[in-house]
Amino acid sequence: MDESSLVWGLVFGSVGLGYFMYGKKQKKMVPFLSGLGLMIVPYFISGTLLLVTAGVVLLALPYFIRI
Repeated sequence: MDESSLVWGLVFGSVGLGYFMYGKKQKKMVPFLSGLGLMIVPYFISGTLLLVTAGVVLLALPYFIRI
């Protein structure tokens, strides 16, 4: 694991916490699960490019899926 993976993991984890809290408070499932995914994914993906790709997909998910 290198420094860039740690920084991206911190960024995605922080945004994921915001999505998680928003989804929990508003009772919206997509931001809730997206936030949970953003907080968990950096623990399992060590490659920087794959981490950024997965993070961007999870960040954009609540924008495109509105339930």
